[in-house]
Amino acid sequence: MKLQKSITLKHLLIDGKKCIGLQFNSNKIIESLIKTLPNLAWNKEVQLYYLPNNKRNLDLIFKAFYGVAWINGNYFFKDKIINENNPELNLERYRKRAPKAGFKPCPEAYLLKLELKRYSNNTVKNYVCSFESFINYYYNEDPITLNEVDIRKYLQKLIQDGKSNSYINLTINSIKFFYEVVHEMPNRFYSIERPRKEKQLPEVLSKEEIVQIINHTNNLKHRCIVGLLYSAGLRRSELLNLAITDIDSKRMVIKVNNAKGNKDRITVLSPVILKDLKEYYKAYRPKEYLFEGIRGGKYSATSVLSIVSNAAKKAGIVKKVSPHMLRHSFATHLLENGTDLRHIQLLLGHNSTKTTEIYTHVANKSFMEIKDLLS
Repeated sequence: MKLQKSITLKHLLIDGKKCIGLQFNSNKIIESLIKTLPNLAWNKEVQLYYLPNNKRNLDLIFKAFYGVAWINGNYFFKDKIINENNPELNLERYRKRAPKAGFKPCPEAYLLKLELKRYSNNTVKNYVCSFESFINYYYNEDPITLNEVDIRKYLQKLIQDGKSNSYINLTINSIKFFYEVVHEMPNRFYSIERPRKEKQLPEVLSKEEIVQIINHTNNLKHRCIVGLLYSAGLRRSELLNLAITDIDSKRMVIKVNNAKGNKDRITVLSPVILKDLKEYYKAYRPKEYLFEGIRGGKYSATSVLSIVSNAAKKAGIVKKVSPHMLRHSFATHLLENGTDLRHIQLLLGHNSTKTTEIYTHVANKSFMEIKDLLS
């Protein structure tokens, strides 16, 4: 028989001591049984009953509610892998860095937990960099002893330094990861305020500018890279992860594996790009990845950025052009050509059309239909 009542166990830190929090919906039977537990107390801040975290108390909890309520320990006992589809990470590059005088590296426990959770390489890089900046700001302090005032002071410094809201949010995430995931203190900094997300419209290029950029690439390989970023709406990381077998010329589609959010998707393959790709393959003969470095292996993200920005400069485009701007342009141009928003969402790999709707604010077609008030 399935139990209707449940109690969720939570990790808490009360007065510097690890405790077991008991979260449940109001119920007289559960409340009366909870009050039979020894050393029970109530915390106003988190609005939970709690007791010291030890094996004896855990055993007592399970014994007290056996047959009465289901004990949910999903948040308490296991280290759950966040991204099971991501490849296992090797963080030796961080561990083998030469020691620097006056610099504290990321703690080993932090690296181990990142490996276990299997975050993406990009997330790991950002978390490690942000957290190291934080702990070195308090170089002479043990991070475990820092409080909310210390964190707010550091965040205030980032604001004064002109850091963006997205950078500050990333910093908060990297700090919370240390306390809440590595040291299992979920309520340690629960009241740290986050800056509001900046709602900036994506910058896009005209079709003519895109053609000019492609025409000003240095060679066939660079031409294919820029052309694919635009014509398939690819993220830079997705382009770099493309295998030769992901190009399906029979169906005229590209398979994008393990994209953002661990999702696979299909996007379009341009006949013009396919023609260039066939010539490129004959000339370069990549072995595994579609685009590889001189010594083989995956092509570098920095090189892709340089290819795009240098070609844009040669084309006489003043604005700073990035690989992601080509993706924005892809979505905007599809919308201007009358493609359904839902189809664009699927091609981009967005979870919701709400994310894709931002392109309606930059698409020209709807504005062209507005009558000139001065005419």
